[in-house]
Amino acid sequence: MTDASTYPRHNHLLAALPQDQWQRWLPHLEHVEMPLGQVLYEPGSTLSHVYFPTTAIISLLYVMQNGESAEIAVVGNEGVVGFSLFMGGDSNPSRAVVQSAGGGFRLTAQLMKEEFYRGGPVLHLLLRYTQALITQMVQTAACNRHHSLDQQLCRWLLLSLDRLPGTEMVMTQQLIANMMGVPLEGATAGALKLHNAGLIDYVLGRIRVLNRQGLEKRTCECYAVVKKEYDRLLPDRLAA
Repeated sequence: MTDASTYPRHNHLLAALPQDQWQRWLPHLEHVEMPLGQVLYEPGSTLSHVYFPTTAIISLLYVMQNGESAEIAVVGNEGVVGFSLFMGGDSNPSRAVVQSAGGGFRLTAQLMKEEFYRGGPVLHLLLRYTQALITQMVQTAACNRHHSLDQQLCRWLLLSLDRLPGTEMVMTQQLIANMMGVPLEGATAGALKLHNAGLIDYVLGRIRVLNRQGLEKRTCECYAVVKKEYDRLLPDRLAA
């Protein structure tokens, strides 16, 4: 299959599974399309599945009592959505929203818990991924407190770019504003600055990165901290 969204091992965690686990999981992996803005779960809801994106990017949002939200992490082809399930809880405190449209695979919550409690390589792989994800959450909180909106937007674009097969993202400025917890005017002004600097192109709900090196020079140290931790903890090639 040539379409990356329909090939499960385009997800790095699935690609890293030892052969015996992979053979057990394969019949149970269900391909799903993830349209822009789809909510995979709401805070406090019981998780029925975990999701392994291949070409989609999922945003994890913390939702305030007044309905406002802010992004705490992004998950793409490097990871899994629903990590709280195998950390001992059946529900999640965050909202999971499709940030960039694409596809992926899902696995039932029951099977995921059985595999995790079986121990061995799967347990260690998922724990390493969770450590990397927690690093991203912590760094996002620090970045939102101490760095400019321009730097945050560059970090956000780079993290998203790392989780896509190409350089184009299907998303709207309103969604960017919701993800970053800023007014639409702030997100629009930030995207326009990057466009005028020749770093991105934005047309009809699609953002295309034109100059990755320029984004890296413009962002804060938070992007490098997160990327280094993911590279340290997670495999970069298919399991044998």
